[in-house]
Amino acid sequence: MKWAKPPLNKIYEALGAIADNRIEIEGNSAKVYSSSRNKYYEVEYDPNHNEITSNDNASFWVGYLGYPSIAFLLAKDIVDYDKELLKYLKGFAWKDINQKFKNDFAKTDAYIDARVVEKYNINIDDFHKKLHAILEQVVALRLKKLGKTKKPPAGY
Repeated sequence: MKWAKPPLNKIYEALGAIADNRIEIEGNSAKVYSSSRNKYYEVEYDPNHNEITSNDNASFWVGYLGYPSIAFLLAKDIVDYDKELLKYLKGFAWKDINQKFKNDFAKTDAYIDARVVEKYNINIDDFHKKLHAILEQVVALRLKKLGKTKKPPAGY
């Protein structure tokens, strides 16, 4: 069974996790800490079978590849990306922002875009093209689910 396509927001969050040094990789597994750093998600990857899993909420409840898995793929250079994106997405409290917008990821992304443009004066169209290129690479991997997805950790 393959993972469903994640929303673009999960690319933002994955880059934020790397930018904030919230990922600890050991071989083909990782711990990816939430933006509050009060919990972590476990990622397992099997390159031989093109399978990955994570116990984040999106992966468990919705069935699309969540940000911890995407962060792992980026950090391991399985998916290529412009490292300059990291500085733009550093320091955001993703859980708080997503809750503020009631998990309307388009509103979350617009909020983040406004902060990034305000702080760095970047071309938002170029920024979006780079994010979409990452998403396209993730989808092109056609990753399958590795085993049964574990329940997400409790807490904030």
